[in-house]
Order: sequence, then C-alpha cells, then structure tokens
Amino acid sequence: MARRKVIIVDDDRDTREMLTLALSLEGYDVSEAANGLRLISSLHVDRPDLVILDVMMSWIDGFELCRSIKKNDQFKNIPVLFLSARKSGDDQRRGLEAGACEYFTKPVQVDKLVARVRELIGPAESAPESSGDKPADSSVASA
Repeated sequence: MARRKVIIVDDDRDTREMLTLALSLEGYDVSEAANGLRLISSLHVDRPDLVILDVMMSWIDGFELCRSIKKNDQFKNIPVLFLSARKSGDDQRRGLEAGACEYFTKPVQVDKLVARVRELIGPAESAPESSGDKPADSSVASA
C-alpha cells in the first residue's frame, strides 16, 4: 500500500525541514510548500492525506487558505492542522472556525504533533513497527 501523504505549508524553511524529518522518520510521504499558492497547485497534482498549515504567509494567510480548502468539495475532507507563532486564544479560535482539526503553537512539541497526525490519518503504511528501525531515506537536505 502507498504511504500516507502530508504536506507542510510554511514560509519558514527550518520549520518545514524539521517537520519533514520528524514525519519522514515515522514513514509518512512528506512534501513541502513555502506558500499557499504552491499548496493549491500541489493539491491538484498530488492530493495529500493531511495539511499542516502556518497562519502568517505571503500571498494568502493560513486562515483564508484553510477556509478555501474546506469550501472545495474535492478537498474539504482533508484534515488541516495549524502550526503558528500566533498564540492568542482568538487566533486559535479563528483556526478552528476556519475548519482546522487542531491548532499548535511554535515552538511545537514535535512528538505531540506527530501523535495528532497519526490520530487523524493513521500510521504511515510503511512505518516501521519498532521505533529503533527507521527508514534510511528520511534525510533532510541542508542549506
């Protein structure tokens, strides 16, 4: 079976790379987008099982992007998690009202985020059974 796909949409490359590494080590097929425009194009080409979305990005903010995803019949069932430096209760409420399943704040506890991904879409099909046996192809390119 194919691995479950996650796309990380964040304008901060370090955040994208950290999450890509963590989720790849769990066996997920992870892709990255630096902004909402790239997410929109990738939704049509390679539909993800879950989207991790920042709030503050160029072109379109994460709240509006999430609302757009949830209004589209093709994509409305894709779970969205927010990961943002915006920590106010109002921002968290706005994220959930936009259609997200969860709102994490930065700095994030990666193990909790990975656990929530697993709850929402299940384990990656090719994830190893024991935590000591990680896939070899999960390296992150350095800048």
